[in-house]
Amino acid sequence: MWKILLEEFYGDLRAQTTRAFLTMFAITWGTIAVVLLLSFGEGLKRTAVNGLLGAGQRIYLIWGGQTSLLFEGLPRGRRVRFIEEDLDLLTRSIPQIDLASVSYGRGSTSLRVGNAKTNTYMEGVYPAFGEMRNIHPAPGSRFLNQVDVDRKRRVLFLGNKIAEQLFGAEDPVGRTVMLDGLPFVVVGVMQKKFQDSSNNGPDENRAIIPASTFKSVYGPRYVDQLIVRPRDVAEAEAVKQEVYRVLGRRYQFDPSDRRALSIWDFIESERESLKIGLGIQIFMGLVGAFTLLVAGVGVANIMYVVVKERTREIGIKKAVGARRSHITSQFVFEALLIAFTGGLIGLAVSALVVWGVASLPTEGNPAMEYIANPTLSWPIASLCMGILVTIGLAAGILPARRAAAVDAVESLRYE
Repeated sequence: MWKILLEEFYGDLRAQTTRAFLTMFAITWGTIAVVLLLSFGEGLKRTAVNGLLGAGQRIYLIWGGQTSLLFEGLPRGRRVRFIEEDLDLLTRSIPQIDLASVSYGRGSTSLRVGNAKTNTYMEGVYPAFGEMRNIHPAPGSRFLNQVDVDRKRRVLFLGNKIAEQLFGAEDPVGRTVMLDGLPFVVVGVMQKKFQDSSNNGPDENRAIIPASTFKSVYGPRYVDQLIVRPRDVAEAEAVKQEVYRVLGRRYQFDPSDRRALSIWDFIESERESLKIGLGIQIFMGLVGAFTLLVAGVGVANIMYVVVKERTREIGIKKAVGARRSHITSQFVFEALLIAFTGGLIGLAVSALVVWGVASLPTEGNPAMEYIANPTLSWPIASLCMGILVTIGLAAGILPARRAAAVDAVESLRYE
């Protein structure tokens, strides 16, 4: 039976070449629109999330703020500033905290190697800082460790860009850098990463030393921020509430006073980025789907015309014993084959476009990080094929039922 259907379809195709080509082209164009819009939407969503995660993942950055509520007779407007012992208090009081670090910051820190000199933002941190902020050492180097902190070593970890400024193509590991006039040994260089969100500048321009070394050299009384990571995302909100409670008890402010602390919630920011990306992807997908729907209407119209033109042929087939199911399957098969053929061509063209755009260079161009990052995945391809099956069935069933309902005697009189 399938052989007969294919032979009939091929014969109809030869008889109506222009019409079949235009119909198939409409399906192909609609498929390209759906696939490319969904692929670019998926790429945009992933890039936005990855850009945020480049600055940190599943963490809270906590700064001291200013009280805005009266509390136990104390006035509003009191400033809250942290010391290093506050981090110990948080980790002891909140068992759901997985990793934690303080951050001492210093802007316009001078770095010099021979004649190469630059200024940058420098931080004093604990070893957990690297994992929480997604700062990974390049091969052959390392991040700060606990021994560095315990012994107050003058060791330095550099962002990849600032390392290039100071050392060019040379390996910085083991070399000495004069940091504000003091010698520090470079132990690591950051592995290059994509980051579109930052705190005091991108990490590629950052210099990092142990918190204990920072404190012994510069002698600050207060830390700039506390960084904590919940053990489980499901416990994140509870950890945040506990942070307000514990620090509120220590600094005597109302735990409901959201201005007493400033918290950059990376967990919520990631959720929002995913929602925005999903919304963009849905919108782009709907635009493409409507384009494909218009193509489906064209297929249905073509099939109605085919039924009308082949009325006498249908009557002859029924007169010689063709069943309704045979007539119906013939037109449904033709509609599905047109939809699938156009769809497969569209998928192939879309895959080539995605591959070509993804291979474009993005070095030094943040805009291209978003544009040149389409993602063609199996879910997208499956969705498109599902749409094509629906369109093919919808475009073929109604004309097929009309063809099967044709009266054999009346159809032979049709001109």
